[in-house]
Amino acid sequence: MITLRNVTLRRGAKVVLDGASATLNPGEKVGLVGRNGAGKSSLFGLLNGQLHEDGGDFSIPTHWRMAQVAQEMPETSDPATQFVIEGDTRLLMAQRQVVQAEASGDGDHMAHAYMELQDAGAHDAVARAQTLILGLGFGLHELDKPVNSFSGGWRMRLQLARALMCPSDLLLLDEPTNHLDLDALVWLEAWLKRYAGTLIVISHDREFLDAVTDVTLHINGGQLTRYSGNYSRFEDMRAEQLAQQQQSFARQQDKIAHLQRFIDRFKAKASKAKQAQSRVKALERMEKIGPVLVDADFTFEFAEPANLPNPMLAMRRVDFGYPPSEAGHEPLTIVREVTRSVQAGQRIGILGANGQGKSTVVKTVAHELAPLAGQITEGKGLNIGYFAQQELDVLRPDENPLQHMTRLARDVLAHGRHQGQGMREQDLRNFLGGFQFSGDQVMQTVGSMSGGEKARLVLCMIVWQRPNLLLLDEPTNHLDLATREALSVALNEFEGTVMLVSHDRALLRAVCDEFWLVSKGGIEPFEGDLDDYQRYLLDVARQARENQRSKIAAPGHASSASAVDRPSAAPSTGPSQPARGAEQRRQEAQRRQHMTEKLRPLRKALEQTEKLMEQLQQEKSRLEAELSGPLAPGSIADAGRRLKTVLEDLASAENRWLELSEAIEASAS
Repeated sequence: MITLRNVTLRRGAKVVLDGASATLNPGEKVGLVGRNGAGKSSLFGLLNGQLHEDGGDFSIPTHWRMAQVAQEMPETSDPATQFVIEGDTRLLMAQRQVVQAEASGDGDHMAHAYMELQDAGAHDAVARAQTLILGLGFGLHELDKPVNSFSGGWRMRLQLARALMCPSDLLLLDEPTNHLDLDALVWLEAWLKRYAGTLIVISHDREFLDAVTDVTLHINGGQLTRYSGNYSRFEDMRAEQLAQQQQSFARQQDKIAHLQRFIDRFKAKASKAKQAQSRVKALERMEKIGPVLVDADFTFEFAEPANLPNPMLAMRRVDFGYPPSEAGHEPLTIVREVTRSVQAGQRIGILGANGQGKSTVVKTVAHELAPLAGQITEGKGLNIGYFAQQELDVLRPDENPLQHMTRLARDVLAHGRHQGQGMREQDLRNFLGGFQFSGDQVMQTVGSMSGGEKARLVLCMIVWQRPNLLLLDEPTNHLDLATREALSVALNEFEGTVMLVSHDRALLRAVCDEFWLVSKGGIEPFEGDLDDYQRYLLDVARQARENQRSKIAAPGHASSASAVDRPSAAPSTGPSQPARGAEQRRQEAQRRQHMTEKLRPLRKALEQTEKLMEQLQQEKSRLEAELSGPLAPGSIADAGRRLKTVLEDLASAENRWLELSEAIEASAS
């Protein structure tokens, strides 16, 4: 187990942990929570050995293998699959042992090395790596692309896959969902639920924490407090604890006031001196219960829009995509022939699997891209507030917040869009103060800011413009839970229109009352809620695996039974062929026998997995039919829970089927 006893940890002059204690048991899945700057990443540094305690006792089992996502951007031309395979440290060590054994010529050494290589999973390493890569949203055609051909966000996904590939007893994940779309997030949740080791995860995604954790470790004021249960359970217990603490503090203040009045009244009287002195000592001995001075939650609101055109905009046969490149490449159309309108007051969540074009649609509406075809007609007085997925798309690293606001004010004035906002420097400073940029912070360069600070600055600039249409593309990537809650509240009070792309399901549930699905080159309304959408994603993943299954089983494919079991084509005849015929046939028979023995356990496991998938599919159909009929409320909840379990088991079985199929294909090739 991991134990901390009265641990003190400093980062420079700052005390991160001050006599903190906690115990984490093997196999627990722990959510590490606390405000930005509380010390979560520093605690990770203690766990992974980058930092050392300044006081107290810290211990972690010496035999535990640890895995975590490397934070540096990978710069390599290695293929994606090979890059992820190299995350398996045990496999790499076994491969090195084989090289050394072969160089030594020692038969016993070689036998031992090859056995270790087999135990390390060399036979299915490619299948395991590609399952991780595909699960995190990459396409089949990208499995062998060079790592440095991907954008930054995709390379960080490969870093995540590499960490998951590493055999580990302790897995440390710091904001693993930041670069994921909802489909990849659903897959990651399922993977982490099956992870057998100890997991410690930092995340600001409430639903992700609820799905994967069973313990919450709260870091606050240099102390660690352990709570049993996921994040929602922690919130309930924490609120109750704070209420009790506030009541205890109030009672103590009454007692202190009473003692102080006695001391003040009688300390000058000789006859009461002893009693007064005893009261002074009692006051000194009294344990001071700290007041509940929780840092004030960040709150803000959108000003009432100056006008609300209706419709906000209308799209007629619009193609979304990217224009011709300077290198002469043709235009790339991603979403075609869209005819839709956006009405005043709508709150639209834009859904879609990775790569379908969600961000492309938002960028086009925000004028970052031009439509490739068709027409977008805007309502008179439309004023767009756009939050880009990458904050630096709209921020300048070498400028400070005040410079950003000053430039924005000049731009608004130059384009005649001034709608009553304060334009003086002091007005801009006051406005920045409302977003926690005060004093010297307004002069801090953006390049030196944290991701959360950049996100707050972008929100500040958007709010100042008094938009009537908000286009938000993954606005929560760097926001802590308190700021996400503030954004949710502000969006619900906003009187204009919202179009939101986000993997934060809590935000989507709270803000959106309708959904558009970007899929197969088009946009259609999605009739259902986010739970329906998650089931849709699982069905899409299942269909993709079935397509892969059909490909593997196709006639002539290397892994099909006929291709594996039938003899190789007879070699061309020559003068010595009759003499070699009998020996060659014997060798061929031995090879086929060896291949059959090698593939038998894999095929048996594949057959068992197929039977399990068939049973789960039948159970899924039965439960869906049951839920479509009239049921009592208690029965609906029970059936819904059973259906969720079946869907998770089915996804796991499908992953297993894919792994076995790829292992058979690799062995037979």
